Amino acid sequence: MQLYNTLTRVKSEFQPQNDPITMYVCGVTPYDDAHLGHAMSIVIFDVLRRFLEWRGESVRFVYNFTDVDDKMIARAARLGISVAQLAEQQIDRFQQEWRELNIRPADVHPRATEEIPQMIEMIEGLIQGEMAYPSGGDVYYRVQRKEGYGKLSNRSLDDMIAGSRTEITDQKEHAMDFALWKAAKPGEPSWESPWGPGRPGWHIECSAMSLRYLGEQIDLHGGGMDLIFPHHENEIAQSACAHEDHEFVNYWVHNGYVTVGGEKMSKSAGNFITVHDLLAEGFRGEAIRLALMMGHYRQPLDITREKIEE
Repeated sequence: MQLYNTLTRVKSEFQPQNDPITMYVCGVTPYDDAHLGHAMSIVIFDVLRRFLEWRGESVRFVYNFTDVDDKMIARAARLGISVAQLAEQQIDRFQQEWRELNIRPADVHPRATEEIPQMIEMIEGLIQGEMAYPSGGDVYYRVQRKEGYGKLSNRSLDDMIAGSRTEITDQKEHAMDFALWKAAKPGEPSWESPWGPGRPGWHIECSAMSLRYLGEQIDLHGGGMDLIFPHHENEIAQSACAHEDHEFVNYWVHNGYVTVGGEKMSKSAGNFITVHDLLAEGFRGEAIRLALMMGHYRQPLDITREKIEE
């Protein structure tokens, strides 16, 4: 079996290092209903997992939920409920929808809010190794200290700065340094840490959770192509404290976008179709699943209600 590896940019024989095969896929942020772009990713990796098992392999599969971030906080405030209530409500809905799409549950569905001690421990290790630094209650990763930073997305630091909307502040040593820990703001969920109350940055959660549930070196890490930079690039960087002498991930696998009229489906663009709405309209989960499998997994898939009806 051959897989295209985003890191090496070649298709090569898949030779897992672990038994069972270890597989981590970045999950959704449960602030709103899942659209077909979210569904495509989980369908693709469910298919890959099932295929490996059909070949006689055993697979340990981890799929996380980012149950605290800026979007979660903003939406919970608009709805007048807690972030925890919003997360519980949306995760329950996701899992109902996944059942309709015949998605098998992962072996572990970790949530960011339940993994804070592991993240703090990893951040402390990065600070001790001088790969990160506290600043005003935040903690930032030093991108210039990581040799090969940008290798997954094939970008240099200068290219990143030129194409970035990152705000340059006095708290950072370098414009592209990213937050491992964010100081608490009034009214936001927070946890105690050596740097004061706050919450983890987005990227650190997946590094901490894959380490805890799958070990120091995993066979396969998946997600949508929109996660290559910065999320997966930063995962590689911050995992240096635990994997200094080998790659953190052997195979990086990314699925393409779902598009509508050639434009990427997204909440911000307002051109999204939710799984919930399609099921409510009477479309069967197996039809939605098949529609999402009708193209090559790394290519954009243009989808409409008419195509699902077909």
